[in-house]
Amino acid sequence: MRYLVIAPTDREYANITAALARGAWRNSYEVCKCGVGKALASANTVAALLRGGLQYDRIAVIGYAAATAGQRRGTLVAPRAARYHDCRVPAAFVPELAETYRLLGGDDVEVWTGDAFVDAAIAGEVKRRMGSERGLFDMETAAVCQGAATVTDIPVVVVKMVSDIPEECDTEHSYDEFVDSHSDFGVFLDYIENLE
Repeated sequence: MRYLVIAPTDREYANITAALARGAWRNSYEVCKCGVGKALASANTVAALLRGGLQYDRIAVIGYAAATAGQRRGTLVAPRAARYHDCRVPAAFVPELAETYRLLGGDDVEVWTGDAFVDAAIAGEVKRRMGSERGLFDMETAAVCQGAATVTDIPVVVVKMVSDIPEECDTEHSYDEFVDSHSDFGVFLDYIENLE
């Protein structure tokens, strides 16, 4: 199977590239560093898909993510859906911003995408608005899905490692400390290699 792997940050890109270089993998992988934030993620995903001639079997979004309280740092999570958390528009007016993007993951969790580093107050408000106590927060996934959906129907799988939990007083410093000590992305590839 041929995968386009989307890695948002320099560190995530370096980590997945290093993991790919260390092993012989059943699937074929091309890695795109999409950048942080919705606009870059969408634009760079579409550009990578078009450069590859849309000849991918799956898109895999990998990397770190903040999580709601009750989840454990270091856990791999493969969400079942992605939505924007920072769009407050009536769904009837802008349905593509309120849309839920279905993912190949099997965990009963959604990933919520927005252009902000989430703190405890934002996390609590998003949970109430989304009607769920469990979720992940990132700045790319829903935008990757939205961009990809404009040019193809290639399925998307998201595999994120819980790096910080804002409701448990984690900050951007907690994120940096976690990322510095969890750089082996072979675990992401192991998950993807075993995905049916």
